[in-house]
Amino acid sequence: MTDQCFWYLENVDLKMMMSPQKMMEAQEKLLHRHFKKGENIYLPQDLADKVYFVQTGRVKIGNYSDQGKEITKTILGEGEIFGELGLIGTEKHRDFAVALEDVTLCIMTVEEMKAMMKQYSGLSLFFMKMMGARVLEMEQRLESMVFKDSRTRIIEYLLYLVEKKGQRVGYEMLVRRFLTHQEIANLTATSRQTVTTVLNDLRSRNIITFNRRRLLVRDLEQLTNEINKTV
Repeated sequence: MTDQCFWYLENVDLKMMMSPQKMMEAQEKLLHRHFKKGENIYLPQDLADKVYFVQTGRVKIGNYSDQGKEITKTILGEGEIFGELGLIGTEKHRDFAVALEDVTLCIMTVEEMKAMMKQYSGLSLFFMKMMGARVLEMEQRLESMVFKDSRTRIIEYLLYLVEKKGQRVGYEMLVRRFLTHQEIANLTATSRQTVTTVLNDLRSRNIITFNRRRLLVRDLEQLTNEINKTV
């Protein structure tokens, strides 16, 4: 089961760094938990004392505005990690994590992960890169919300999904487990109606096709060109 949890660390060859005995010791430190759809994993002000590895399912990370409006920060799937801010001294969560569907998580305490990072420098480098990438992603989203219109933000998010999770199928790009229109709206600071209008327009022109299970980009170049039309 250790491999099933740590395969997320794509750039860290744990088998080369850790002896079989060490791998077994890491296995013993892992907690496996299942969460039902809609169940909170943690809430704002809960202790940030664990690091979570998504084994199956999807998890939404978000917070609330002063007016109580929910803000979606990201949606994570299999092979992704969250709760990592505890590694740099954050004592309590500022956001929430909730299961978007039934999920299985591998969980390690922050102290146990820090001990591993001291032993294996590759882990520290991995987390530094991951945190840096997430900061950059949030900065790009903020700039998009300030300077770009709703249509552009939605199209840019589709391109982001293709780049991050897309699989080439012939001349087309496939993204499995496509998000709902409301989820896309939450991530792009738009409305569900606007998302529906943009997606239907792209589908009517045979640039994309989609359903609840997948997004298929039929013409990636044309989809990219749509940004230039709206800027």
